[in-house]
Amino acid sequence: MTIGIDFENQARAEGFRFIAGVDEVGRGCLAGAVVAAAVILDLSQPLPEGLNDSKKLSEKKRLEIDAQIRETAIAISISQVEADEIDRINILQATKKAMRAAIENLDPKPDFLLIDAVQLKEISTPQKAIIKGDAISASIAAASIIAKTYRDDLMKKLDETYPEYGFAKHVGYGTKAHYDALKQHGSCSLHRKSFRGVG
Repeated sequence: MTIGIDFENQARAEGFRFIAGVDEVGRGCLAGAVVAAAVILDLSQPLPEGLNDSKKLSEKKRLEIDAQIRETAIAISISQVEADEIDRINILQATKKAMRAAIENLDPKPDFLLIDAVQLKEISTPQKAIIKGDAISASIAAASIIAKTYRDDLMKKLDETYPEYGFAKHVGYGTKAHYDALKQHGSCSLHRKSFRGVG
């Protein structure tokens, strides 16, 4: 399946109006926050050209599409849960918490949710969890791009405070350079101490 608005159209056919795509970025990182975004696209507008799962796009393309989404979307919300809380409640719960906060801060409020791979039982809004949703639902792809550009920017800024770890390059993922820096310097306050190879 290619990316499109089949799931969105299905929800619209059932009478829903404000359909939000929800996705997270940074779940597998060793450092930094997990970031979730919720996006209600204006489905009467053409989709940004090249819209896709954020992982499949170059940084330049992501930034272009991010700007287009911010210009045309009905609503956008971003939320993050920091490393210390990830250690306290675990990464799955932290991911869900970030997603819930992003959804709750949307204005207008969504009446239907398309979520990448996760079911949010604590939220009563009708929802559909879609495996690999960021590669087939335009709304989830939009959320993945918004979350990714925001989080990458965050990690680049934090690189100025902690230059020894190379966050600007790997944005917190477990690259060889990152593991080498951990061996040399130990962990910092941005690291998830509960993750293997960190604490």
